[in-house]
Amino acid sequence: MTIDEMTKGYEQEVAYQKHMLKNLGYWFQLSTILSGVGIVLIYFFHGKIIWLQIFGTVLLVLGALGMLAFGYSGWKGQQNVRAVVDDYEKKVQHFHKVTRKNV
Repeated sequence: MTIDEMTKGYEQEVAYQKHMLKNLGYWFQLSTILSGVGIVLIYFFHGKIIWLQIFGTVLLVLGALGMLAFGYSGWKGQQNVRAVVDDYEKKVQHFHKVTRKNV
C-alpha cells in the first residue's frame, strides 16, 4: 500500500464520518422540535384538554431523550473523527521515519 492509497482511504473515512455526524445533527434538531411542540402543548392545554397535555408531556420526554442520545452520539463521533485523523498522522510520521532510515 502506498502512502497515496492510504491517504485516499483515510480521506474517504473522514468524509463518511463527517456525513454521519451531519445526519446526527438533523436527528438532534428533530428531537429539539419534538420537545418544543411538547412544551407548547403543555403550556396551552394545561388543565383544559387532558389528552393533549399528556401527549405534550410524552413529546417533551421523547424529545429530551432523543436530544441526549443524539448529542452524546455526536460527541463520541467527533472524538472518533479526531482519533482517525491522529492515527493517520502517526502512520505518516512512522512512514517518513522508516523511509529516512532506508535512504
